[in-house]
Amino acid sequence: MAYRTEMGLYFSYYKTIVKSESFMGGLDKIIHDNVTEYGHEINTLNRFNLYPEVILGFLYRTFKYLNDIYKFATETCYQTNRGDGLPPIVSCEGILNYHYFYIYGVFGIAGTVAGSIFLIGAITSETFFGGLISICCFMFNHGEATRVQWTPPLRESFGYPMILLQMVILTIILKGKSTKLTLLSLFTIFTTFACLFWQFSQFVFFTQVFALFSIYLLSYSQRNIISSLVYSHLIAFITSYILLFGNDMMLTSLYLTSLLSFIVIFNFLSYLENHTPKIISVPLRLMAFVGLTFGIKYIISKTLNIEDDSHIFDIMRSKFSNFANFHTRLYTCAAEFDFITLEPIVKISTTLLLPISVISFLLITFYVIKKEYKSLLRPSIYPLDKNNSDIIYHTLQSIAFCILASLIMRLKLFATPHLCILSGCAFKLSLWPIKVKKIYLYGIIIAVIACMGYKGVENVQKQLSKIGEYSNPDQEYVFEWIKSNTKENDVFAGPMPLMANVKLSTLRPIVNHPHYEHVEIRNRTLKVYSVFSKKPITDVYNTLKNMGVNYFLFQPHNCMPHPTKVHCSYQTMWDLQDPENVNNINNCQLIERTIKTRNQKHIEPFEIVYNQKNYVVLKL
Repeated sequence: MAYRTEMGLYFSYYKTIVKSESFMGGLDKIIHDNVTEYGHEINTLNRFNLYPEVILGFLYRTFKYLNDIYKFATETCYQTNRGDGLPPIVSCEGILNYHYFYIYGVFGIAGTVAGSIFLIGAITSETFFGGLISICCFMFNHGEATRVQWTPPLRESFGYPMILLQMVILTIILKGKSTKLTLLSLFTIFTTFACLFWQFSQFVFFTQVFALFSIYLLSYSQRNIISSLVYSHLIAFITSYILLFGNDMMLTSLYLTSLLSFIVIFNFLSYLENHTPKIISVPLRLMAFVGLTFGIKYIISKTLNIEDDSHIFDIMRSKFSNFANFHTRLYTCAAEFDFITLEPIVKISTTLLLPISVISFLLITFYVIKKEYKSLLRPSIYPLDKNNSDIIYHTLQSIAFCILASLIMRLKLFATPHLCILSGCAFKLSLWPIKVKKIYLYGIIIAVIACMGYKGVENVQKQLSKIGEYSNPDQEYVFEWIKSNTKENDVFAGPMPLMANVKLSTLRPIVNHPHYEHVEIRNRTLKVYSVFSKKPITDVYNTLKNMGVNYFLFQPHNCMPHPTKVHCSYQTMWDLQDPENVNNINNCQLIERTIKTRNQKHIEPFEIVYNQKNYVVLKL
């Protein structure tokens, strides 16, 4: 029950694999799934990037099989008397418990993030102390840099560590100007894993391709290195696309179209690189890249009629205009999808992360301008003594992540770690405008860490002091009622976050869920949420009945006005979506009236069969 929203959905598939009679049987169930979107079969590997659950499920089954033979691990179980009229529960812990095994796996993968940040900081600054500064920044700003401790099953918990490992290899390649097969193979493997583990990885790699293209424009890296990286990306894309059973969202991604645009410009506009002044060739090739990237995407989307990622562009459009619809408001009304607030900026400023990263950015910008301004009328390859492509890449990547974080606060989880990496670059002496002896540099570093630690240690202590347990008796009661009073094949609909819990805890089929990255589920959710609209209640009933729904799980608080944003309640969302019925009575009012009067006629043909303060079950 603690795994709310998407977390419960992902963990349910891991549970399916470990509880099935065989691994292949469990794999077959999630590839041919007919309980997540009841009414049609879906391939959840294709839709939800479930390879982490497949791998951990396989490892757990193997571990348990070996343990049954050699008895090298145990599981400790105990009964807890909870009081307050709640029944006692049995809790088990230890790596032999499939839940603990999953959590250890998540934290094991997430544990590589700190190491990756240290390595990138040390490599780019060419000093151990640069890595030390980077890791201290990450540690002192941990609460702003990750949320794996609160949401282990989310895709970012698996995907982001793979992205950083890929960036470690990329940094080594750019720094060492090497195209060794081993490095390129690792680069391709980590890129593939990132795409398999997290659907958002493709957007990260689009920004990476754009950063590499910028480095190519100014010839800060050799053509053979850039070419090797681009084709490694393409191999990784093709591999992950195949392993994800032809994921439509990848096919129309900016990641693929930017790679194709890069290859076209790289091969057909190379003349501009060596024979045209950079003041002309750089803007010309940049415009060609942007035009081709979005042009190819438009052609693919329209030709194949794929709209899975259309909501992303709608969200961006809604942020800069008056455009809004039901789907965009479901996103933008959530704080994590709003513009970044002042609070996280203040937090990373008090630990000196932001000031140091700004200093680093200014040093790198000054370095590039100093290198380039005298040769604006010469081709891009001049001046010939260009170095530090690794630092320039991470600067560009940091800029991209900061722009994303400013638009969508949730993406600060990209920006903060990369600002930590950028901070390490501030202590690369060759970037400084004055010469400083190393002994003085060490003194500066110690002083900086001490100043960072003044607030940073307090942040760490706050993180470590948070100890608690999950308890939601009301939800527990309704789930127990569902298990006792409904059939195993009865189908449920309701608010997206709750449906994932229903599937995980009661094993009942559901028609909608919180993974919103597919046009079909967005259409389904719109139909389900018509319960909160002003449509005639018989129309709502018929819509749900045609979807095969037997029960609707209703939460009264979903009918309440939004505490700060008037336009963010479900009722106002529906007034926007369905202006034809704006003058009708809202179905929320009918349900509330039925609860108060106990007169079922107000909501016929629905029937209330379970009524509690926070949960109401409507039977169809």
